[in-house]
Amino acid sequence: MATTYKTFLNDDTTNTRTMLHEAIPLTGTIVSGTYYLDSSETQTNIKRYAHGMFESTYDYPYLSSSANHIFDLTIGYSAQSSLSGAANLQNAKKIQIYTEMAQVLAGYDQTGSIRRFDKNGDFTDGGSKLDECFFVNYARLLNKDEVKKGSYRLQLYASGGYKTRGTAHTYGDYGAASSYKTNSPAGDYGLLKEDSATGETFGHIYYQAGIVVLSASVFRGVTTFGPRSMTDAAGFSSVDACFTGSLITASCEGFRNMWHDNNFNNTTELNSTIYFCRANHNEFNYSSNPTYVSASKIRVKNEALDQPVSYVTTIGLYSQNNELLAVAKLSEPYKKTSTNEVTYRVRLDY
Repeated sequence: MATTYKTFLNDDTTNTRTMLHEAIPLTGTIVSGTYYLDSSETQTNIKRYAHGMFESTYDYPYLSSSANHIFDLTIGYSAQSSLSGAANLQNAKKIQIYTEMAQVLAGYDQTGSIRRFDKNGDFTDGGSKLDECFFVNYARLLNKDEVKKGSYRLQLYASGGYKTRGTAHTYGDYGAASSYKTNSPAGDYGLLKEDSATGETFGHIYYQAGIVVLSASVFRGVTTFGPRSMTDAAGFSSVDACFTGSLITASCEGFRNMWHDNNFNNTTELNSTIYFCRANHNEFNYSSNPTYVSASKIRVKNEALDQPVSYVTTIGLYSQNNELLAVAKLSEPYKKTSTNEVTYRVRLDY
């Protein structure tokens, strides 16, 4: 326990913020079929629930202790969508999912009505609406504090079928590092465009929430969409037919079947306070360690006239009430005498 304390002055502390980025690759082999069981449609890395409103994807069979949650996947359409119909399977749930996601990500307009997703991102009545959507909710493990703006790329097969896949297109937030949107209650978001910054907009990427909203129209050129087995092509004739005539999980599987590649950079915001611990020539030359003295004599002194010497090994940061809050260790003991002054730089990350 320290017996001598020194108060920090205003010039002795400073705050910094560092953005750390990590590359995240998600290949289609993991998402669309690495863990199929023989010729059945069962995938051991896909967890489905009794409520049937979404499914969870893992990087390994989810019953394994080694499995990591990657994302949740679901679909929905608005009540104003041409696909909406009382006769559809899970029609109410599909509308509820779209409404909930729009409420959280798009918010309300001036009349108090929930906004619908649109292509231009201004949520106005004049915008081209995205009324039928896939929703990809990435796990916190992947996106951390947020997805790095301008880094998101999702490559999907947009023609043919899952047996004879055609052309793959890339949907990304091209140029979003300097042109992202800020009019969402969920934080910043970018527009997902096809293949380039000048391509058609097909969805949104919400950076802090880690959620992708993608229009079902990206699969309008797919001739066989939906669930499959390893031996049969048993899907629907179109993505619209799957949305209306199947369960939510069937449309989710159709989405994963057309998944080719996905990569982005996540962001971890590291805040730091740096303390400059200054020891002047006449300070901290004595140790507070009880073994520093023996029979009232300083152990490191050979002669009575020798100057006191101490070896600094640890720095403690204390509260105003002298309560120990943090401890910093030096890589090796540092000799402190009355003939030298030293400044120790202590960084506290949080």
